[in-house]
Amino acid sequence: MFIGEYKHSIDEKGRLAIPIKFRADLSKGAVVTRGLDTSLFLFPKEEWDKLAAKLASLPLGQSNSRAFARLMLAGAMDVEVDKQGRVMLPEYLRVYAGLQKSVIIAGLYTRLELWDETSWNAYKSKMEEDAESVAEQLGELGV
Repeated sequence: MFIGEYKHSIDEKGRLAIPIKFRADLSKGAVVTRGLDTSLFLFPKEEWDKLAAKLASLPLGQSNSRAFARLMLAGAMDVEVDKQGRVMLPEYLRVYAGLQKSVIIAGLYTRLELWDETSWNAYKSKMEEDAESVAEQLGELGV
């Protein structure tokens, strides 16, 4: 289970240190892919396999299904946590998410999200302002 918010830096080779408490969950393999809201998603391999199977089963006749599957599946890359607890983030994914130096690693239960610090702070501020209306909408869904 991933929870919490952590700030780390990407080194000059594109490697990002993963918080120690998350490394064991990623030790059997991990997948990084394009996320939503200009973030990257980092999944443990077993969680990725569940999501990938669902994406692969989406109806091919629906353009939104094809587009979302392409976004997630074609952008995915297997990564490993090295002995220093780092993962290598491919350049095309760093560019997609606008990751420069300072990265926020946000734990979201089954996945980690990787955000450029400035983008994360802007997103978080907006969501904090809208928290009550979001909570009301989620309440209507039984959350």
